[in-house]
Amino acid sequence: YLKWCKAKNFDSMLPDDAKQRRALAHEALKQTQVDDHFTTVAPGDDHKKLDPFSQALFKEAAIQWLVETDQPISAFEHPTFQHMISVAARATKGVEI
Repeated sequence: YLKWCKAKNFDSMLPDDAKQRRALAHEALKQTQVDDHFTTVAPGDDHKKLDPFSQALFKEAAIQWLVETDQPISAFEHPTFQHMISVAARATKGVEI
């Protein structure tokens, strides 16, 4: 029976095989948890906490980058820079370069 099932690409209906398929299907249907979306900061590591996003904080960071890397002001208007910021804005767990 098992050879025939394999040759015909048929799911075995033997009780143990059906039970295993149901267990796999049940596992796949489990709801994901939101734990992936949060970072844990241990007590005493307050310096590692990230400030929540604000337009003012973003503007300050952008200006700091502009000044420290000696970029022209027009760098903010460049299409590839704007595209890079647009892509990074969709990140849910930060961005690494």
